[in-house]
Amino acid sequence: MTLHLFNNLKERDKSESIKDLIADSSPRQDFFLMVILSVLMASFGLLIDDTAVIIGSMLVAPILSPVLSLSLGIVIADYRLISRSFYTILKSVIFGIISATLVTWLFNFNSNYHETASIIARTKPSLIYASIAFVAGLAASFARIKPQLSETLPGVAISVALIPPIAVTGIGMAHLDWNVISGSFLLFFLNTMGIVFASMIVFSLMNLYVKKKIIDRAIKKEEAALEAEKNK
Repeated sequence: MTLHLFNNLKERDKSESIKDLIADSSPRQDFFLMVILSVLMASFGLLIDDTAVIIGSMLVAPILSPVLSLSLGIVIADYRLISRSFYTILKSVIFGIISATLVTWLFNFNSNYHETASIIARTKPSLIYASIAFVAGLAASFARIKPQLSETLPGVAISVALIPPIAVTGIGMAHLDWNVISGSFLLFFLNTMGIVFASMIVFSLMNLYVKKKIIDRAIKKEEAALEAEKNK
């Protein structure tokens, strides 16, 4: 029964979902703008200890897509997709940390610095967090390929929490607090790895490695669009 859940997908749905995933994970300017805005929101929420703002930042963030496309690249052994996804994630993290550092300097540096409960919670990585990320990765990758489950993705984005640890890393850097920096970045790394490993399992069970030609065409299309964007 379990395998049937992965094998009863229409080939057309698989192909369209893969194209959408690659498009959503492309390193476009608007993609990085949304990452920066989401990290700024998360930073404000963390500094004032407002859970609603932090949740809102995770809904805005698009960073889950390149993490899933990285998993897909590993499953099909496509170096170009792997490097492309890794580049998008790395650049997102760099932009995110810089944004969080700047906003902390502007709004919190001259005040009496104290770690809010929301900040402290993102500096203590544990097996529980890794397990949450793994389960969220299973849900995200399965919902991403099944069109009728796409509306559940915002909830998955909230549960996996990739953006707040990036923001906390920037907050720690603004105050040169190594414990905050190391703890939050390790949490981000564990969350990312949990998603990657889980989605690799799902994508393998879905036999997405047979879609390599479709993936190649989708990447070429996106690269042409990126080149056109640069030339404007």
